[in-house]
Amino acid sequence: MKHDPYVMSEVQSIREAFAEASSFLAGHGLTEPQRSSQLLLEHVLGLSGAAYYMALADPFPPACKAEWEAMVTRRAAGEPVQYIIGEQEFYGRAFEVTPDVLIPRPETELLVEAILKYGAELWPDGLAGVRGEAAPEAMAAADEAAAHSGAGRSPARRESGAGAAGAARPLTAVDIGAGSGAISVTLAAEAPVWRVCAGDISPGALAVARRNAQRHGTAVDLRLGDLLEPFAGLETDILVSNPPYIPGGDIAGLQREVRDHEPRTALDGGGDGLDPYRRMMEQLPLLSAPPRLVGFELGQGQAEQVAGLLRAAGHWDEIITIDDLAGIPRHVLGIAR
Repeated sequence: MKHDPYVMSEVQSIREAFAEASSFLAGHGLTEPQRSSQLLLEHVLGLSGAAYYMALADPFPPACKAEWEAMVTRRAAGEPVQYIIGEQEFYGRAFEVTPDVLIPRPETELLVEAILKYGAELWPDGLAGVRGEAAPEAMAAADEAAAHSGAGRSPARRESGAGAAGAARPLTAVDIGAGSGAISVTLAAEAPVWRVCAGDISPGALAVARRNAQRHGTAVDLRLGDLLEPFAGLETDILVSNPPYIPGGDIAGLQREVRDHEPRTALDGGGDGLDPYRRMMEQLPLLSAPPRLVGFELGQGQAEQVAGLLRAAGHWDEIITIDDLAGIPRHVLGIAR
């Protein structure tokens, strides 16, 4: 459906431009039109925080008019603000987003927090045991991660010597469905001694994740493939995923920003939305051993079923459900103590 383009009045302050655009977006049925207008204005003007508010009384820069009108027009047509400005904040970091990736949501930060918390409990020094000849490769991965973080040689190598087999290796965390890299890059940044891997079925998504990893100076092993398949044989200590979980029949009823603009492969979880969870449980034998820590994000009303899948697998003696800020069960974790 085509919409009339937004045309800004000739003489306006920045505050008046904000008010006019907010009214225009509201008239096109947009939710939170004022928030959208502010984010777009901040991007066009190159201002944020106090600098933005201090500039509200200033005249709107004529040189920004064409870009401003184009962005407001795109937003009025339903395109998400994040795709228009090209980024979204996640865990205090700005992530590039494109239509190849799902826009990171605030509730996913709670999953990252949980993985970091329980990862620190299970492996206080960030190290796990190695098996024979895997040690040198693992130590190299730890050194690379530590170098990216500015920590020098990795704790694993400092404690075990120049490459002593059998001593220790950095624990390995695998993120399934990398998308923008929000989860994997954040884990790598927050726990630089970990070896962090991430997979996605979309080459476009992996390209975005790679740029975000470089942007934040993190080492993430990115692999193309379906769910656990790219990680066959890998010693995996942590498995984390925010997979597609919308039932296929529900997608038509989603907000148009999501339905018409975000990648369907990142949304459609099959008939009941649980296909990716079932398939990951089925693919666990591809890994060298079941991970001691598993964390999944899921949709409303799916927590009991996903927890049941983890219990049925029989690898984790503790199953935890975590609510999001709205009180909706949003994450399920399995822990082997």
